[in-house]
Amino acid sequence: MVTIKDVAKVSGVSPSTVSRVIANNPRISEDTKKKVRKAMKELGYHPNVNARNLVAKSTKAIGVIMPSSANVALQNPFFPEILRGIGSVIHEAEYSMYLSTGETEKEILSEVQRMVYGSYVDGVILLYSRINDKVTNFLREQGFPFVMVGKPQEHDTEITHVDNDNVRAGKEITQHLIDMGHEKIGFIGGSRDLLVTRDRESGYVAALEKAGIQECEGYKIHTEFLKSGGREAVEHLMSLSTPPSGLVVSDDLISLGILSMLESYGLRVPQDISLVSFNNVYLSEITRPALTTVDIQIYTLGAQSAKALIEKTLNKNEPAKRIIIPYEIVYRDSVSQLS
Repeated sequence: MVTIKDVAKVSGVSPSTVSRVIANNPRISEDTKKKVRKAMKELGYHPNVNARNLVAKSTKAIGVIMPSSANVALQNPFFPEILRGIGSVIHEAEYSMYLSTGETEKEILSEVQRMVYGSYVDGVILLYSRINDKVTNFLREQGFPFVMVGKPQEHDTEITHVDNDNVRAGKEITQHLIDMGHEKIGFIGGSRDLLVTRDRESGYVAALEKAGIQECEGYKIHTEFLKSGGREAVEHLMSLSTPPSGLVVSDDLISLGILSMLESYGLRVPQDISLVSFNNVYLSEITRPALTTVDIQIYTLGAQSAKALIEKTLNKNEPAKRIIIPYEIVYRDSVSQLS
């Protein structure tokens, strides 16, 4: 095994100088650093990061926690895209990433406890915001640095979070259907435990109220953020005596399930029923018809959450921040004008 002494010998400096180059000590000249790094590369020497981090009391790693098992979450293009945003920032800062893989809420919690108690990571990014979440409560009790993608519960002003204005976006995208002549508008959302679903639904309700349209409970459905979730939703809506003419769907992946289900009912989008959605994942552009959807800048949500977390890990007294990422509506082919 190659040691620091071997690197010192080849580069003609002392072992302590090699250690300082590994730690990127500013007192060492650039020439010496180049010479030592060249020797490290030639010899295939990799510093023992864990040993070094024990001294520095930093792991140079962050934990990323998904709302459900990686197995399920990664089927939704939202997650690979947000991980790409996080990855761009932590790569630059020379951090690495631990991803939660637990199947149940209980397994995910014990995984986070392992990360924290075992000092595997310097901080954690939660890729969701859920009501009475055990992971969030545990991180708060421990005083452990974390950042949330989404909006914390109302009374929580102490949590740094990165989010869109989902109420406003929900209102604006519903208003688009109203402007196109639709009055019978359904809402299909993910789990009601997730604050993002509640916010988008609140926006939908606000748009109906503003337009003087009676809200209909039978038009509101909650389902998994997965393609399969859309199927049950359509079965219910199509069994109503007056089915909706327009749908607001809180996630592009659910929309894909709904499109295929509507097709099996012999209904065409947008000729027979109009549909608007959220997230603007890459599939929303290539599906037929291409979806009118809210682009929430997923990559930016990830990048900003990683930046905020690294700031928190470097300075424990960093005040809580609310970072709002702008959204825009991308108008495509899934809405038609009602005469």
